[in-house]
Amino acid sequence: MSFVVVDKLRVRYGKFTAVHDVSFEIPKGELFGFIGPNGAGKSTTIKVLATLIKPGSGRALVDGIDVAKAPGEVRRRIGYVPDFFGVYEDLSVREYLHFFAAAYRIDIGKRAGLVKDVLALTDLSEKEDAPVDGLSRGMKQRLSISRVLLHDPELLLLDEPASGLDPRARIEMRELLKELQRLGKTIIISSHILHELAQLCTRIGIIEQGRMVAEGPLDEIFRRLRLLRLVHVQVANPSEALLAGMRALPGVAAVEAGPDRMEVQLREGDVSIEDLHDGIAALGARIRMFQAEALDMETAFMKLTEGKTA
Repeated sequence: MSFVVVDKLRVRYGKFTAVHDVSFEIPKGELFGFIGPNGAGKSTTIKVLATLIKPGSGRALVDGIDVAKAPGEVRRRIGYVPDFFGVYEDLSVREYLHFFAAAYRIDIGKRAGLVKDVLALTDLSEKEDAPVDGLSRGMKQRLSISRVLLHDPELLLLDEPASGLDPRARIEMRELLKELQRLGKTIIISSHILHELAQLCTRIGIIEQGRMVAEGPLDEIFRRLRLLRLVHVQVANPSEALLAGMRALPGVAAVEAGPDRMEVQLREGDVSIEDLHDGIAALGARIRMFQAEALDMETAFMKLTEGKTA
């Protein structure tokens, strides 16, 4: 059974429809990337799951619980990080987390140990006495995640967590999210930084004008679009005959010979990378290097959308 179910969700602001019959499901333990341009409906959908907005029609379930009918039960299972930090910046990091531990009604005898644990997990232990308003944006984002981890939620809802971060902070955020997934958390992350989501997510949903354009595992979406994957191959015995043989292999769209390697354009929906390797070896190639590039999520996004908002 899927841990998150969104079924024909519709949300209106007056006469404006922000979300049109959006549907998707997320199995437990998955990291789901919610992708779309600004104004496409990502934040609105996440706010419905966070019990902050009631849907006009349709339904949203978290662990089988309807978010509109039992918001209190859902809130015990989720951690929501919006795309802004909040208004508690006159506290120290430790005071900030103790304040929220009290708000979560965590037993006072457990709070100190729990605060230390979440600070260690988010690599903020050395900042526990620092004032919140003196933290960098990246540290504030990690502190926001520390806050929502205090009550050990099963689902994390992260709205643009990497927005405005420098490259180092984005890498640190990516590694933190990978660790949280390894710990069994189900994570929904909205973003327009597409290449980073490709490195993180097991599933994606692409939304435009309030409608889901595509949803599912990354590889499935790429196969549906028949995108080409670039594979770099270096052999010890290059020849025209080998090039001709490679171009004739199933799934190969083209082969370009470079100074020290060949670039193979592969239709992965027709043949796997592993089968390509075996096919090249069967031609008598002595393979020194075989490296497949990650598929290009930007290309998928542009093919599936027209760059419009709702």
